[in-house]
Amino acid sequence: MKLAILGTRGIPAQYGGFETFAEEIAVRLVKKGIDVTVFCENTYENNKFEKFQGVSLEYVNLPKIFGPLKRVAFDVVCLWKARSSYDVVYMLGIGASFFCFVPRLWGKKVWINTDGIEWARSKWSSIEKTAAVIMEKFCMITPSLVIADAYAIRDYLQGRYKRLPACEVIPYGAYIMSNPNPDVLENWKLSPYNYYLVVCRLEPENHIIEIIRGYINSDSYLPLIIVGNHRAQDSYVRRLLAISDSRIRFIGTLYDKDKLSSLRFYAKAYFHGHSVGGTNPSLLEALGCGNAVIAHDNPFNREVAGVAAEYFGSEDDIPKIVSKLNDEIILCKMRNEAVNIVKNRYTWEKICNDYMDLLNNEQCVEL
Repeated sequence: MKLAILGTRGIPAQYGGFETFAEEIAVRLVKKGIDVTVFCENTYENNKFEKFQGVSLEYVNLPKIFGPLKRVAFDVVCLWKARSSYDVVYMLGIGASFFCFVPRLWGKKVWINTDGIEWARSKWSSIEKTAAVIMEKFCMITPSLVIADAYAIRDYLQGRYKRLPACEVIPYGAYIMSNPNPDVLENWKLSPYNYYLVVCRLEPENHIIEIIRGYINSDSYLPLIIVGNHRAQDSYVRRLLAISDSRIRFIGTLYDKDKLSSLRFYAKAYFHGHSVGGTNPSLLEALGCGNAVIAHDNPFNREVAGVAAEYFGSEDDIPKIVSKLNDEIILCKMRNEAVNIVKNRYTWEKICNDYMDLLNNEQCVEL
């Protein structure tokens, strides 16, 4: 069984969630006997290996165009190159879904992972949002299988479209934090369990303004640490920075995974305002670190965090939640539940086994 994974910048993972996902799944599938190739951007930094832990790497030149179409064009080129050489072509993301019929002309299976609700993201212009809506519609036509990373995403698709191809739900995975380093906190003059934490892109659908305003109105004297690019020159970030309170501290981006995990682990609680995704990697990482979570109230977050979180619908709900979490018994229960959720439902080993089941089913169909 030969599997191609497309739609990422490549592995080893150096960027976002899809790259981490591709690495974690590909390496594990190879150990189970699957021949896996990950398509990668051919850049000076990337093209150093022919294989990575048994995974074949196929380098593809980035098209010489500018703007958001560059990623789409790259995925189209990858689809063309993968059209006939693999049993299953797995595209991460919907940007090139209009072209995903091509490998099927060669009798190959095509899977598409829809990720979140792309057209609802505020960072897109009206033209880009329209394009995302169109690509989502193509995603209901061109693949042989749609993979949703949450049941709430599948429910959304089933409610929006009359015709839905075969759809499986397989979420993202996470690790359980085992070796936190409290010395990391010295970088920001913090002490264990004496701060609240936010880690996200500073965008409206992540409800940062609501979190900040709600926290300011709480009775907590602890700092609220916000990890994200606060140097971005956009109107939303300027609105965030205009809010003045000594407890609110923007510390910028943090790409060191070990430092970020330790920063998560020692937070009193973690705020998660995401509202347009499925199984969000940042939320899983927080749960894996044993964080009590204060999450925006939507089906995606409730599906993942369950009883390990308290939920806010508006900024007015946050002061009451913060006050509630002063109870150490409640905090301890939420932290234990957080780890159990990852252990029982979201380990990379379980996610890999779910993909093996899919691949075995495809193999049985071919036989």
